[in-house]
Amino acid sequence: MKLHRKQRTDQHRNVRRMTLAVSTAAALSATSLVLMAPTAHAAAAAGASLPFTSVEAESATTDGTLIGPDYTQGTLASEASGRQAVTLGAGQSVEFTVPVTANAVNVSYSVPDGQSGSLSVYVDGEKLTGSLPVTSTYSYVDTPWIVGSKTHHLFDNTRMLLGRTVQAGAKVKLEATTPTTVDVADFQQVAGPAAQPAGSVSVTDKGADPTGAGDSTQAFRDAISAAKGGTVWIPPGDYRLTSSLSGVDDVTLLGAGNWYSVVHSSSFINQSDAPTGKVGLRDFAVFGEVTERVDSSPDNFVNGSLGPGSSVSGMWIQHMKVGLWLTGNNDDLVVENNRIQDTTADGLNLNGAARGVQVRNNFLRNNGDDALAMWALNTTNSSDTFADNTVSQPNLANGIAIYGGSDITVRNNLVSDTNALGSGIAISNQKFADPFFPLGGTIDVSGNTLVRTGALNPNWGHPMGALRVDSYDSEIAAQVDITDTTVTDSPYSAFEFVSGGGTGKDVRNVTVDGATLNKVGTVAVQAETPGAATFRDVTATGVGAAGVYNCPYPAGSGTFTVTDGGGNTGWSSLWQDCSAWPQPGTADPSS
Repeated sequence: MKLHRKQRTDQHRNVRRMTLAVSTAAALSATSLVLMAPTAHAAAAAGASLPFTSVEAESATTDGTLIGPDYTQGTLASEASGRQAVTLGAGQSVEFTVPVTANAVNVSYSVPDGQSGSLSVYVDGEKLTGSLPVTSTYSYVDTPWIVGSKTHHLFDNTRMLLGRTVQAGAKVKLEATTPTTVDVADFQQVAGPAAQPAGSVSVTDKGADPTGAGDSTQAFRDAISAAKGGTVWIPPGDYRLTSSLSGVDDVTLLGAGNWYSVVHSSSFINQSDAPTGKVGLRDFAVFGEVTERVDSSPDNFVNGSLGPGSSVSGMWIQHMKVGLWLTGNNDDLVVENNRIQDTTADGLNLNGAARGVQVRNNFLRNNGDDALAMWALNTTNSSDTFADNTVSQPNLANGIAIYGGSDITVRNNLVSDTNALGSGIAISNQKFADPFFPLGGTIDVSGNTLVRTGALNPNWGHPMGALRVDSYDSEIAAQVDITDTTVTDSPYSAFEFVSGGGTGKDVRNVTVDGATLNKVGTVAVQAETPGAATFRDVTATGVGAAGVYNCPYPAGSGTFTVTDGGGNTGWSSLWQDCSAWPQPGTADPSS
């Protein structure tokens, strides 16, 4: 279970050093230059194609108080998008200029612990009848078994249909009835509800209550049984389920749209046995009532297996422990065009035995562990892909994490604002439990954009890079190709090579081919373990301290070779003092 995984993580992290003591001579001898011809690279736009447009509160008009930017763990600003937000007192407001035609809004916000209230909504000065509820119920999560964590998960999301269509340029004002910090508003034009497809079995025909007053669990089970080989229809409404569904096999559950068909359940599907037929989950929302992280409980949208060839699309998943915790046979699963936010742990985790899985074009915000993860436990993940996803504000771990597995692709993702114990992307041999299958084959990490990613790890006592390659429990022997990466406003380093357990295992067979680094707080390359990597066409501007920190740990464990493949600019200097960590924006005068 995830509890054991995190306990294991923290036992290892506690043995990590607070400082390094590697000689300057060793650092210098570890760097070699091998000149190669430069290669041209063209970066495509990264991230998901989203149905909404976001506007940051700090760019809006307000009589409230701007907070941030701040990277200090446990503060409101550090968990906000852009590391800034606006705090409103009761009666204060923030007014957004709507950038697109819209009839709906989703707002990321925080209120003080123990408080609830609402945000009154005005359109061009006219107060709407409805309001946005705000509450601290789903925030302020504590995970004391994760060493180094503080109270986190400080933000939440609330949404409403405006009841009218507003044009680009309109003004939408949010006025607080209780002290509220507003982070970002997402404006969207939501299409009307879809119609019931012919031949489908409606849950209301089996007795489901669309008002949410009655328990609809049995009605959903009966509809699933009756529709085997076909479609279960979830009409517009709110449906309350008091226990999870199992035996979901050879059926599609279809809603009228994720703004209209809403299921309230903290454990929607929980089944360990792989179905024999495909399962489809499409176009509805599932809202849980998970208020804390209990790793022994399956408080997930999907826990277990959906079966080979299944699909999850058009879903809105919120207030669960995990969005999808996938075990068993999920071969060739497609997870696309979903919104997964406000989970107390992972957004999605492929937990072994996943082959040919495609996770693409999803939006994830405010996840309490890795937003997207693959973990090669029991059997190996292979030929799986995370592509074209947007990840924002994971508030404890990584944006995207690959723990073992073979022939994995991480392509064209946008990750921003990681916090505390994570990088934007982590490629790792940290096993957490056995049997674990280390990285193998080719790991393709290409076309990704990382914005304000990386964090000061409180357990290690030093920072984690925007993109981390980690030989935590075993050397990295797979071919790791990191191509066409954009790193912007990294608070610390851009590329980190480390053996997180402090055992000095090698990181080898790594190429960094084509990268644009714009404003890096400390160094472009943070090398802390033996091994080698080749860099080609890596351009850096605004590097805060030096180009390379090259101090393998523990002392005497070996050297890390930084090979210059040609076309590199802006990061040629070397940090000379291996007894001290570079601080953001403080250049080493001896470099």
